[in-house]
Amino acid sequence: MFEPIEWSRLSTNERAALFDPAPALVDADAAAIEIVEGVRRGGEAALKSYARQFDGFTRDRFRVPSDALQSAEAELDRADADALQSAIGAVRQFHLSQGLPEYEVETWPGLIARRKTVPIGTVGLYVPAGSAPLVSTLIMLAVPAQIAGVGRIAVVVPPAPDGSVNSAVLAAASLLGLDEVYAIGGAQAVAGLAFGVGELPRADKIFGPGNAWVAAAKAYVSRLPGGPAVDLPAGPSEVMVVADAAADPEFVAADLLAQAEHDPMARVVLVSRDADLAAIAAACDAQLARLPRRAIAAQAMSNAIWVSTSSDADVLDVIEAAAPEHLILQTGNASKLAERVRNAGSIFIGAWTPESAGDYAAGPNHTLPTGQAARAYGGVTVEAFQKTITLMEASPEGARNIAPTVERLAALEGLEGHAAAMRLRRERAGS
Repeated sequence: MFEPIEWSRLSTNERAALFDPAPALVDADAAAIEIVEGVRRGGEAALKSYARQFDGFTRDRFRVPSDALQSAEAELDRADADALQSAIGAVRQFHLSQGLPEYEVETWPGLIARRKTVPIGTVGLYVPAGSAPLVSTLIMLAVPAQIAGVGRIAVVVPPAPDGSVNSAVLAAASLLGLDEVYAIGGAQAVAGLAFGVGELPRADKIFGPGNAWVAAAKAYVSRLPGGPAVDLPAGPSEVMVVADAAADPEFVAADLLAQAEHDPMARVVLVSRDADLAAIAAACDAQLARLPRRAIAAQAMSNAIWVSTSSDADVLDVIEAAAPEHLILQTGNASKLAERVRNAGSIFIGAWTPESAGDYAAGPNHTLPTGQAARAYGGVTVEAFQKTITLMEASPEGARNIAPTVERLAALEGLEGHAAAMRLRRERAGS
C-alpha cells in the first residue's frame, strides 16, 4: 500500500514538491470560477440552473421551512440529541475564552485611542453534506459565530438527490437555535452568498470546508472587488500520522483511514520513525475491508505518502514542509515533539487521542487550514467572526501635544494638506 520515501535522500526541490496540491485540485479552479461568474451574470436563474445540474434541485425555494427544522429535532433519537448537546457544550466551553479584547490607551496627554470589537453582520456557513452530512461542522461554525454575536447566520447545505436536507443537520440547526438553512451546495452556494442572489443573503464573510470546487470558489470570490471575506483555505481533508517503533499499528491504520474516508482527494501521510510498516499496511487492508465507505477511502489511500525519517529533526522538517491540517503524534516523545511544531492546523498527542475526537467533541474547532495554509492560518475561532474598529478622541490639549510630530511627519512626506489640518487645531487650541 505504501512506497517508502527516504526524507534524507530528497533534494530541497523534491521535498517541496512532495506536498504540492494534486492536479485535480488545480483543475477545480477553472470550473469553480465558471460557476461563480455564471451566477454573477445570470443571477437567480443561473443559480437555480446550477443547483438543478449539480444538486438535483427541483423545488421553488432553497430555504428550508422552519417547521421542517423543528420536526427534525422532535424526531431525533434522544441519544443522538444528547450526543449533539454534549458536543455543543464542549465546543462552547472551549470557545468562550476567545474573542478580540477591547482596550483604551492615552497615547499622548489629552488624546485617547481605543479599540472596540464588533461582530460581523452577516455570515454564510457552508456545511458539507454531499456524501456525508457533517453535522459536526455546523456545530463548529455556529457556536463561535453565536458567541461573537453575529447578527445573521445563513447556513447552506448540499441537498440529497431528492432535494431534501439531511434530517440530522436540520435537527442540529434547530438545537443551535438557527432558522435560516438553505438546500444548496457547491460553488453555486458560495456564489449565491457572495452576491446575495435570490433568497440567499449577501454574506460579509463565508465560512466552512468543502471539496476542491467549494475551496476554489471561496478563494475566487474573496478576490473580487467588494467580495466577501472567507475564513481560511479549507479543501479536502488531510492527515499526517507520525509513528515510531512503539506505535500500535491498529491505531495508526485507523487514524489514516478516518481521514481517507472523507474524500477520494483526501491527503493521507504516514511519517515513520522505525514504525512497523508491514503491520500498519496489513491493519489498513483489514480495516479498509470493513469500512462502508471503503471505495472512497481506497482511492485516497492509493495516493497515500509514506516518509521514512531517522531523527526528530527530520520529522519536524517533514511536518513543517507539509503544514498538515491534522497532525497525529503516536510517538514516545509526542508531547515534547508537539511543542516544537510550528506549522499544523491541530495536533493530537499520543496514542489515545484520535483525530476523530477533535472532529466531534473535544472542543477545539475542526475547521482547519489545508493545502499547506497552516503556515499562515490557524483554525476557525470566535475572533474570526469579529472585527475591530479603532477610535480616537483628542482634547485641545491633546491636539497641541501631538501637533508638532504630525506636522513634521506630514512635511517629510510632502503632504501639506495633512499638516494644515493639524496646524489649524494647534493654532485654535492656543499653542
